[in-house]
Amino acid sequence: MLSKKTKYGIKALTYLAKQDRNVPVQIATISESENISLKFLESILLTLRKNGFLGSKKGKGGGYYLLKDPKDIPMTTVMRVLEGPIAMIPCVSLNFYEKCADCPDENACAVHMLMLKVRDNTLQIFRNTTLADLSI
Repeated sequence: MLSKKTKYGIKALTYLAKQDRNVPVQIATISESENISLKFLESILLTLRKNGFLGSKKGKGGGYYLLKDPKDIPMTTVMRVLEGPIAMIPCVSLNFYEKCADCPDENACAVHMLMLKVRDNTLQIFRNTTLADLSI
């Protein structure tokens, strides 16, 4: 299941994508509009800022804004930053691969084969969806 952190992060990014570019939006505005706890949203936006998605401005007229055009933000990068590995099990992960201790032969493992298909189809959707696609 998708974590609340990722769900709220996508909602916040989508909200910001609908705003004027490079115009900071206060956290309280996003929190109220998207019905996200202010404290939790602060943590999420900080993560997104540290990973190069958002810029921030302090003081009067301050807030958060997107650093890139929404069409240049694929969901694969958002998902990996907020959720971690996209694959459901480590033995099929592209970036976080780990061999399963209970599996002598991955190529003969039915679970491995199924999860490869799930991973590949999930990646296709995430790679072909940008923040712009979600903020229509």
